[in-house]
Amino acid sequence: MTQSTLTNLKKQVAPYEKSNTRASIKQLINTLGPLMLLWVAAYLSLSISYWLTLPITILASGFIIRTFIIFHDCCHQSFFKSRRANEILGTITGILTLFPYQQWKNSHSIHHATSSNLEKRGVGDMWVLTVDEYAASSLWVRIAYRLYRNPFIMFGLGPIFLFLVTNRFNTKGAKRKERMSTYLTNVSILALYALLIWAIGWQSFLLIQGPIMFVAGLLGIWLFYVQHQFEDSYFENEDEWSYVKAAVDGSSYYKLPKLLQWITGNIGFHHVHHLSPKVPNYNLEKAHNATPPLQKATTITIGTSLKSLRFRLWDEHNKTFVGYKNKPDLAKTKEQAALANKIVVEARKSSLQGQ
Repeated sequence: MTQSTLTNLKKQVAPYEKSNTRASIKQLINTLGPLMLLWVAAYLSLSISYWLTLPITILASGFIIRTFIIFHDCCHQSFFKSRRANEILGTITGILTLFPYQQWKNSHSIHHATSSNLEKRGVGDMWVLTVDEYAASSLWVRIAYRLYRNPFIMFGLGPIFLFLVTNRFNTKGAKRKERMSTYLTNVSILALYALLIWAIGWQSFLLIQGPIMFVAGLLGIWLFYVQHQFEDSYFENEDEWSYVKAAVDGSSYYKLPKLLQWITGNIGFHHVHHLSPKVPNYNLEKAHNATPPLQKATTITIGTSLKSLRFRLWDEHNKTFVGYKNKPDLAKTKEQAALANKIVVEARKSSLQGQ
């Protein structure tokens, strides 16, 4: 893809950045409506069999993900034209999905501004080490990194840690508006959950809400993980980094079956979203289909995306993700470099002696 093509991409996508109030309201209805009905159905099914309840909670978790996509659009000010409307709806959907609006909005904005930039990692993204960094790390850092990247911890404990710890506390140096947003979200969640527990009992509440949020969190982390962690992704240092290339080459097109695409709010068109966050989720597919260069983005499917579970480190030299076993043997490389340097030094000495 030439530089001129990359430069023109944002202009080509611009027409799809406009939100449509009718489409937004329709999405609110077909998302929050089914979510509430499924929650009630899950409660009623408890009196029959919990084996009937579980499938209903799993289906409801899909609508939590869809609710999060609305929250996500509000954070980008793309769901409604009005900033105030986005903030109000973002706060409400943040309560339903357990995400503080201002905190996540700020960290996610940093993620978009620095995605794939090797010198600006650490805020709003997954922990990624390069092969060289991993080799130079202490034993404890390596252990921590391996634990973090372990699928059972990332997708098993990850949702629990995210909901109960990360999202419940303000970040260091957070401004007053962000702090107040987090406090409001926490208090509102406590009030909502207390009301539900009062209405149906804590056991029934946990049996329903527990699986819904855990499955939604697991799948949400998976979606975020897989759309940037693919074999030929894009990472560069600051002087070589490009926002457009990070969007198109560093974000994948996750081609999902139509039903899953609908449930996940088209977030599989992640390359389009990173190129232009102002495009509302219901316009992402339209922008993709109308822009031929975007159709050349790395496409992954459910089957091929599973390969990403083997990716652990970014190999800067070969521009690819590798596993721990597949990483270059840095010890040998360093020995070879030292030997080559020694040969050069000896050759120079011999040359000088010959003179």
